[in-house]
Amino acid sequence: MLPFGGYGATFKGRRYRVTKSRMASGRSQKLEAEELGGNDYISFNLYRLESGGVLLRPCEMTEQKVTTFVLGLDVD
Repeated sequence: MLPFGGYGATFKGRRYRVTKSRMASGRSQKLEAEELGGNDYISFNLYRLESGGVLLRPCEMTEQKVTTFVLGLDVD
């Protein structure tokens, strides 16, 4: 699980500035990651449903890109 707050991280040898925040009393989370010195940008919202499930909503990118990024991210 990625920590909340702002921090540096590496993905596939590239450096990113990551910000993860809670919203709606913790029922939703937002993650944004900007590549330092490059053009890549990752952004998504994750909603925790009353049923116990989760809903991933990437912002203008595929779920696959988001999932690959999160699973491969190495936090400082």
